[in-house]
Amino acid sequence: MLHITRRPLAITMMSALLMSGTAAVGSAQALPAQSASLYAPSALVLSVGKGGGDAPVTVQRAVTLSCAPRSSGTHPSPVAACAELRKVAGEFTQLTTPRPQGRCTRQWDPVALSATGVWQGRSVSWSATFGNACEMQASLAEGPVFSF
Repeated sequence: MLHITRRPLAITMMSALLMSGTAAVGSAQALPAQSASLYAPSALVLSVGKGGGDAPVTVQRAVTLSCAPRSSGTHPSPVAACAELRKVAGEFTQLTTPRPQGRCTRQWDPVALSATGVWQGRSVSWSATFGNACEMQASLAEGPVFSF
């Protein structure tokens, strides 16, 4: 029967050195640091800007959001935002509704949302443009991803 025991690399290397009789004083400090991760990277830049359509977008606000191995970044609610993204498997199109709830004017003052980076190891480049800020708020699921 094969039994596999997982030990930190430093312990395994130190055991090998001691068994070979070549361990020197202070050799534990000379071991290379290992930063192996079991998580696929999830690091995004989220932005809200004015413009869209034929006009260039001017970014008004932007935050960073990292979801693996733990939630962090400049986003004001990284834990909640990462939980919402996990719920939709990183599909940003599922964060907006095709038919906005609520009443908004038809004023044309476009607002653009964007997400770029990596979600669970795959490249992300998503954007959406709304007729105005009211339409954007009405179209977003009431989640925290773009609440900054």
